[in-house]
Amino acid sequence: MKKLPSGLYVITDEKLMRRRDFVRKVAEAAAAGAGIIQLREKASSLRDRLALARAAVRAAHAHGAKLVINDDPELAALIGADGVHLGRDDASVEEARALLGRRAIIGVSCYGDIDLAVRVQKAGADYISFGACFKSPTKPREALVPLSVFAEARRRLQVPLVAIGGITPENAPLVYAAGADLVSVVSSVFAGNKTGQSVKQFNRRKK
Repeated sequence: MKKLPSGLYVITDEKLMRRRDFVRKVAEAAAAGAGIIQLREKASSLRDRLALARAAVRAAHAHGAKLVINDDPELAALIGADGVHLGRDDASVEEARALLGRRAIIGVSCYGDIDLAVRVQKAGADYISFGACFKSPTKPREALVPLSVFAEARRRLQVPLVAIGGITPENAPLVYAAGADLVSVVSSVFAGNKTGQSVKQFNRRKK
């Protein structure tokens, strides 16, 4: 089982980050203690995504953070990212592992489905993401998952558990107490102009 970085898990959002500020905000998050940065950019052309992803991975690595790509193992391989995060309709864990190798970090969104989580862990996933834990401004229509999912996941899974969806510095302690190893956030870090401060605030909330 891979040991994941212990700092905050942050996810980029092209709707919240102006392109000219993008790499700077990634660097600020990493410098402030974000352990994993997930690049989630879907609207750009392939050429733009390649350029942005290469700059983002350099910025993350310069400050000791890992960078994973959302949904796109091929892009992760092209830019030398640390891994990939897969959703319901993406490539399989086995396909991503074959492309990226055994050292890559492969995470999978399992929403509230423990049986799916068991299957993808068996397939070789390095962490499992559950949520939305709370109402999320990023995905307002996402179904809510009770925090009790983490207690059951703890009994049935060995890989790290990541919580997502509407997590703030105020409710993050509840998620950790429920059994999550990491929390992942989007708007709570990237919606304003205090990226580094927000990351530090979250990391102080982790017991």
